[in-house]
Amino acid sequence: MSVSANRGRGGAGATVMTSQKVVPGREDDYERWQERVNGAVRDFDGFEGTELYPPGAEDNQWVVLFRFSDVGRLSSWLGSATRRELLDEGRDLFEEEPVQEVLSGGQPAQEAVTAVISHKVRPGHEQDFVRWQDKVLRTQQRFRGFMGSELFAPVEGIQDRWVVVFRFDSREHLELWLESDVRGKLLEEGRDSFADFDVREIASAFSGWFRFGGGEEAGVPPNWKQAMSVLLALYPTVMVLNLTVTAALTHASVAGFLGLFVGNVLSVGILTWFLMPLVVNRGLAFWLAPDRPRSRRTDLAGAAVVLACYAALLAIFSVTA
Repeated sequence: MSVSANRGRGGAGATVMTSQKVVPGREDDYERWQERVNGAVRDFDGFEGTELYPPGAEDNQWVVLFRFSDVGRLSSWLGSATRRELLDEGRDLFEEEPVQEVLSGGQPAQEAVTAVISHKVRPGHEQDFVRWQDKVLRTQQRFRGFMGSELFAPVEGIQDRWVVVFRFDSREHLELWLESDVRGKLLEEGRDSFADFDVREIASAFSGWFRFGGGEEAGVPPNWKQAMSVLLALYPTVMVLNLTVTAALTHASVAGFLGLFVGNVLSVGILTWFLMPLVVNRGLAFWLAPDRPRSRRTDLAGAAVVLACYAALLAIFSVTA
């Protein structure tokens, strides 16, 4: 397996990751507040994108990422009066003070499950900590499903904690690493160089559509496979609904916005309860299921099957549409 292990701590991009526990029952208020924050940050120079990750089944921790072109522009947003006002408005939405980490450089996490661990390194032990992290990385590379790791040094004037971001191809493989005896021994070895640490996990955006009989712990496929699979199910669903339901509603003089809403409700329902679990996941289980043996040949074969299906669908709808 090819392993990407980017240990660089430079680079132009900069990301701030905020973890926040929302007061139970205030989730809708939080999402409306977060939309206002997202709207405000778009007006700042250097802003490149944002991602919101809802909590998993066993926690109440929302994670939001903001990406900027460089740390200077990110600092302008973090220190702005606009952001301070928004934080004051939303303060009563959270159970406790949100935790924030700034990552300067590196690449966005693009696979199924990412863990973010921040460490408070003891003064004068920075080099010891880096050497210890290198030892951790060498051990991680021997674990199934490991896909890469990045180490981020503190950002002067913004954050004093060291942050490690690493990725596994499924939640199951990530949990095997986090709960392993060898990791426990490594943590004991590293206690002299750091005072404390905390762990947060970021799951995949499409994870609810990919279940293979093992519940929440079974893991999900990499994001690129999920995106290809969802498109494979979504495109024919939308086309068939346009040719049938939408056409019928238009003929009945139903308002366009209402027809679009009905079509969206039907397409989401069809994907969630029929096409994804009963057709796509079963038909492509050899390629999608995280517990199946993985190889480059299998990945290429599965991708070729999906591309062939795309071509067939385009040919069919070019005649019927």
